[in-house]
Amino acid sequence: MNLNLTGRHLEITPAIREHVLSKLDKVKRHFDNVIDINVILSVDKLVQKAEANVHVSGKAIFAETEDSNLYVAIDALVDSLDRQVLKHKEKYTARRHDETGKQSAAD
Repeated sequence: MNLNLTGRHLEITPAIREHVLSKLDKVKRHFDNVIDINVILSVDKLVQKAEANVHVSGKAIFAETEDSNLYVAIDALVDSLDRQVLKHKEKYTARRHDETGKQSAAD
């Protein structure tokens, strides 16, 4: 898994980097087919914004959160990503193990 961490109007400190890495382990634990993750952290006056693009096999998942505290925004972002990845995983496994595939519909 590749991780790109970008800060707009913000310096990415080691503490922020470790916080993002520890939280993103939750996403990796639920779904192993994560190709890469692009995280952008930005500051606009009093609004801290966190957004992420997660590329998994067959889909790109996007999430975006805003809060007055950057760490809370990161936590909310990871929760949103986790829900979306789990939903994708459920659909992926349901399609993969479905016995009523496209072949029978075409016959």
